[in-house]
Amino acid sequence: MTPALPARYTVAVRALCEFTAKTGDLDLRFTPSPTAQEGIAGHGVVTSRRDDHYQTEISLSGDFGPLHVRGRADGYDIRANRLEEIKTYRGDLKKMPDNQRALHWAQVKIYGHLLCQDQGLEKIRLALVYFDIGSQKETVLHEDHTAAALQAYFEQQCGLFLQWAQQEIAHRAERDQQLKAMRFPYGDFRPGQRQLAEAMYRASNRQVCLLAQAPTGIGKTVGSLFPMLKASAEHGVDKIFFLAAKTSGRQMALDAVDLIREAAPLLPLRTLELAAKSTACVNPDKACHGESCALAKGFYDRLPAARASALAIMAPSGDAGHASAPPALDRDTLRAIALAHNVCPYYLSSELARWCDIVIGDYNYYFDSSAMLHSLTQLNDWKVNVLVDEAHNMVSRARKMYSADMEHDSLRLLRKIVPEELKKPLDRVHKQWNQLEKDQAAEYQSYSELPEKFMGALQTASTAISDYMADHPGYVEPDLQSFYFNALMFARLAESFGDHALFDIEKSPGARASNSNSVLCIRNIVPAPYLKPRFESTHTTALFSATLSPWNYFGDMLGMPESTAWVDVESPFVAEQLSVQVAKHISTRYQHRQQSLRPIADLMGKQYANQRGNYLAFFSSFDYMEKAATQFSELHPDVPVWRQSRRMDEAERAQFLERFTLDSEGIGFAVLGGSFGEGVDLPGARLIGAFVATLGLPQINPVNEQIRARMETIFGAGYDYTYTYPGMQKVVQAAGRVIRTQSDRGTVYLIDDRFSRPEIQGLMPSWWRIETA
Repeated sequence: MTPALPARYTVAVRALCEFTAKTGDLDLRFTPSPTAQEGIAGHGVVTSRRDDHYQTEISLSGDFGPLHVRGRADGYDIRANRLEEIKTYRGDLKKMPDNQRALHWAQVKIYGHLLCQDQGLEKIRLALVYFDIGSQKETVLHEDHTAAALQAYFEQQCGLFLQWAQQEIAHRAERDQQLKAMRFPYGDFRPGQRQLAEAMYRASNRQVCLLAQAPTGIGKTVGSLFPMLKASAEHGVDKIFFLAAKTSGRQMALDAVDLIREAAPLLPLRTLELAAKSTACVNPDKACHGESCALAKGFYDRLPAARASALAIMAPSGDAGHASAPPALDRDTLRAIALAHNVCPYYLSSELARWCDIVIGDYNYYFDSSAMLHSLTQLNDWKVNVLVDEAHNMVSRARKMYSADMEHDSLRLLRKIVPEELKKPLDRVHKQWNQLEKDQAAEYQSYSELPEKFMGALQTASTAISDYMADHPGYVEPDLQSFYFNALMFARLAESFGDHALFDIEKSPGARASNSNSVLCIRNIVPAPYLKPRFESTHTTALFSATLSPWNYFGDMLGMPESTAWVDVESPFVAEQLSVQVAKHISTRYQHRQQSLRPIADLMGKQYANQRGNYLAFFSSFDYMEKAATQFSELHPDVPVWRQSRRMDEAERAQFLERFTLDSEGIGFAVLGGSFGEGVDLPGARLIGAFVATLGLPQINPVNEQIRARMETIFGAGYDYTYTYPGMQKVVQAAGRVIRTQSDRGTVYLIDDRFSRPEIQGLMPSWWRIETA
């Protein structure tokens, strides 16, 4: 049975033009875009210069067959009958690529037709207004068009897009019909999995955000993706973004999609994995323009064939009796398609995100300051459901997204290698930096305001670098680019600096005043102001993890809406499966660590002798871990021991985990909060116990003490928000490595007297039965 097609396909003016009017090379040589705030301010300056007959932000729409085209024109001067499209920029306008200028003209022509149609105009003057952020000057290009000519252009562009739109209409209709009929791939839910799935679906139905604390081992990935897919069909959701903190999380999402597709092979579900540019780039030594990289040359001319090939691979084939589930576009599959069509894999993935139903990537693709998926959502007015996996990581990750630091020694080295034109502006930054170091007596100090003279010098240097790179597109100096991007980030964060952030300067200890090194940092500590608008722009955002307690901590720190729902999913595990022992006779406080080594080794040795098998032992630092492992090996030389090392690569991490087999015995020593404290799945005899010799509390240092003071001022819970909650999340995550299935049995030792405190035990899973060792 063929599904009924929707009445129309809605497309934004910019999206239509990017599909039909963008040709030629991928060329990023012009100038980096102004910040969002600068762009908004630039539009404001231009429109403020117009008279009372000038209208701004004019909503326009029109139809062509099943196509519904809509957008918002920047400005219209009624008296002059002039429609304006305003573009902000930096640098030399002559350096703008021709295909970018052509795209701008295409957009204003479409708006011109829509306005003529809306107001019954016979002709109109169209203007591109280019506003230089640096000089505050306008360059105006204009053309006169008749309404008939603009209508013909509109119909031509829509005609080019129509076949694609009809394909998308058919895809969406078939997708939604198949999703409504889709069955859960396992036949039945695991204990706890149904509760999670129902909470996900209800959140989408109510259009609210969700915080879901769900124990490890219930199948959270499938248990969240499946209901959100069902919700897509029922609630008119365009796309699902599955965001993970680590590569392993992305792979679990891909595996879950494969499982769903195998159970419904006729389901036309397009799934895309986004990879970081650093890993997707084929020619990292080349610049992103046609004169440097062959994959950028003619990119937009070859894009249609690559795009069609990629989507064809994901389309189901065969009938109900012989269909097989097609593959997802993981990074390897996408790379192969891109190279077959001689286009850049990274930018091909950015284009394909527009046409896929599930997009899997890192947190930053939706939540950071220049997030691609968020920008596309706003541009296309998509209705999206966002899933955030292992969401206990969101606070720390979001803080990093909205923080920036700069090191003085890097600037000193940079001044020696840059072209002459840049030495003077960089010298001014260096001079102001020296003054900051001279004025600060302490090694570390936090400031309530940004240093005005330094920020002014930094802005001037950024503009000089931008202008130089625009004039010398072939010049590539990684250290200069790194400094430049840091400076831009400083400027962006300076625009929104407030109580949610700190500005601090940390000087190297013992350095001479004449040649001291220091690090300047705008340090975000409460991501809420940045993330709140991101949550508000989704249909539903569901954050899930085994450790999202207390929920108000995450709500406060992340800026969750007041309507956010909360569910604490019942554990499928019972107390008899896990023996939780508190070693209250041992203190792991910093001043007691040396004395703790022998009793910890004795406790571990006794447990191992009573029950031989595989264990993980977690410590608060590499130094503490090394000393504990050495002490244990000296006392128990017969017990196999392996240790986490600093800066392990992926292969070394895999080797560490390969030691945990069904037949092996021994103890792996690791650092709490590191690679092996979460996201590690060692069921059955592969892991029968864990020792956690720390509360995981962040180190008490000047930075954290400043954060504690700010948390106390904002939330009235400075110590808990800074130390207790982040530490205990790591502890519970580490302990969660032991019990992975309903048949697992194991032991966890919590080694520190503070674990016996009621307020600490209140942050542990409710199904644990805690005893004193």
